Amino acid sequence: MSVLSLNNVSKTFGKGSATVHALKKVNFSIEKGKLALILGPSGSGKSTFLTIAGSLQTPTSGTVQINDKDVHQLSSRVRESLRLNHLGFVLQSHNLVPYLTVLEQFKLVDKVKKTGNLSKEQLDQLLAQLGIDNLVHKYPDELSGGQSQRVAIARALYPNPEIILADEPTAALDSAHVEEVGKLLASLAHNQEKSIVVVTHDLRLKDYADSIYNIIDGTMTREK
Repeated sequence: MSVLSLNNVSKTFGKGSATVHALKKVNFSIEKGKLALILGPSGSGKSTFLTIAGSLQTPTSGTVQINDKDVHQLSSRVRESLRLNHLGFVLQSHNLVPYLTVLEQFKLVDKVKKTGNLSKEQLDQLLAQLGIDNLVHKYPDELSGGQSQRVAIARALYPNPEIILADEPTAALDSAHVEEVGKLLASLAHNQEKSIVVVTHDLRLKDYADSIYNIIDGTMTREK
């Protein structure tokens, strides 16, 4: 059974001659325990796809279903609860709070989502796996781009979400860390039954994916 599905989803911006068709009748689904890769160049519609999949944007037409519920038929309050409790986002901008240390980023999550987060032991293991366990007392401006990316990945995984949506999670990483992140995401999918969707242009992640889609000019096709 699909945990997340997009059915004939289109998204347009602007009007008249300025209309941009960001997505064109996109169909996509992912089951529990799978890792899906959405490949495409910059401006292909990848980020629009991800924000619609995560109910951050509304499609112009078509439906998005999470656990068989049409997301955009839900009230805004229920959608917010859905994002908080079931979805984890890894965004390109990292979105780390500048005046909080790495460790305090996770304590902030505890204040927003008070139950169901990873245990201290699980968090310690995750930080070690990502090679950032020695950075817990650093502030974001003391981190490199790659370190900030790995902290953002850990923070997205900390609430223990059912579905993980990642936008270019390896963009700032060297090949060794890409391998670590690829293995981690595949392990989370296969061993902890997470549903993971990664949009990227990084072909180094293909070896870890259960399914691969290509998106160009808003049109999606399945490769694997």
